[in-house]
Amino acid sequence: MATIPNNSEPVENANTTWSGRFEEPVSELVQRYTASINFDQRLAEYDIQGSLAHARMLAAGSIIGADDLAAIEAGLGQILNEVRRGQFVWKLELEDVHLNIEKRLTTLIGDAGKRLHTARSRNDQVATDVRLYLRAAIDSIIDLIHALQRALLDLAEAHVDTVMPGFTHLQVAQPVVFGHHIMAYFEMLKRDVQRMSDCRKRVNKLPLGAAALAGTSYPINREMVARQLGFDGVCENSLDAVSDRDFAIEFCAAAALVMTHLSRLSEELILWMSPSFGFIELADRFCTGSSIMPQKKNPDVPELVRGKSGRVNGHLVALLTLMKAQPLAYNKDNQEDKEPLFDTVDTLLDTLRIYAELMTGIRVNREAMREAAMRGYATATDLADYLTKKGMPFREAHEAVAQAVRFANKSGRDLSALTLAELRQFSSLIDGDIFAVLTLEGSVNSRDHVGGTAPAQVSAAIANARTWLA
Repeated sequence: MATIPNNSEPVENANTTWSGRFEEPVSELVQRYTASINFDQRLAEYDIQGSLAHARMLAAGSIIGADDLAAIEAGLGQILNEVRRGQFVWKLELEDVHLNIEKRLTTLIGDAGKRLHTARSRNDQVATDVRLYLRAAIDSIIDLIHALQRALLDLAEAHVDTVMPGFTHLQVAQPVVFGHHIMAYFEMLKRDVQRMSDCRKRVNKLPLGAAALAGTSYPINREMVARQLGFDGVCENSLDAVSDRDFAIEFCAAAALVMTHLSRLSEELILWMSPSFGFIELADRFCTGSSIMPQKKNPDVPELVRGKSGRVNGHLVALLTLMKAQPLAYNKDNQEDKEPLFDTVDTLLDTLRIYAELMTGIRVNREAMREAAMRGYATATDLADYLTKKGMPFREAHEAVAQAVRFANKSGRDLSALTLAELRQFSSLIDGDIFAVLTLEGSVNSRDHVGGTAPAQVSAAIANARTWLA
């Protein structure tokens, strides 16, 4: 069992826990290089949570005495209060969150604190802490995605009949309603929630009890610890439990997809806000001006979200690279898992918080959207479908409409502005009922099926989405 001096003075070097094996202290440079306390101290509450469950299991199995358990619970309770009040003194020479807390506990309660580390290692201890931390982070992320989805639903509901151009290749393709466009992002985020929820199942397994790599000779009860900590079960192989970080990699992959979806939305917000489009206006509180051009209103938040997606993608690649060549079991490389993971969590939480609010401040320029939909012959496919329904093979209809578009383009008019006589020169199947087909409203209303852009279908999709969120 590790022996830590029972005093409140700083230790002389980072070898104190294993000093019997070494003939010289670790250099100050190595202490700084190998220490993780500057970033892993955020695991403190989870470390205490895991230690309490471990101590109670040890006492239940008579591995430590009831008096030791009482002292450990009291000591860890005091440390938790110190951490929460910002009064805990973190020491670099104690290397990480685990040894800092253990040293403080031993200072407070003496030998009972030294017994806490019985039947565990820092290897299974840190794996447990990270899983507890990530489980809580996933729960917060899912809540924030839901908040953003609710904001999207409110925006979509206000614009179930606001016609805009739908694009492919960033060229005007067919008319859609703005509410339908926004609901596409709801669906993306819905899958993101599903991925996060599925990832949580694999995060929520207990490594504690694997010890350093091979398990322990003490009569431990891992299932008891798992129940106390709310885990769904235990990691079934001790080597795997302490050495793999695939659960963190999987989370970062899911997070990268969330950020990718938000980056796509950001790109559209940036385009839509530009004077060339003029579709929307973002609230001033999400924008900045220029230091030299007084007329500018820059969409800084969407631009940063777009940029931060690359940051999260980079963390995913970093973790994949970290794991790719490690032999079993634990290696010090795994200390490098925390900063990418923590920054991914922080970036995603901050992005979701600000985007849920940003959505509530979007003002839509219906007229600009409608005017844009009138450009680019957005109802050309409707004319082709009209001819096909009249009996013309689609490929022939496609060619006839292409010629009609060329004619309209030369005269600077939309298809709907051509006269019946002009339209009939491309097909005798065209009758007076064509003008209802060529309107923007006629186009969107005709897509009246599940998943279509007809306002009735969009309203139904919004209702279904609210039920899903409830």
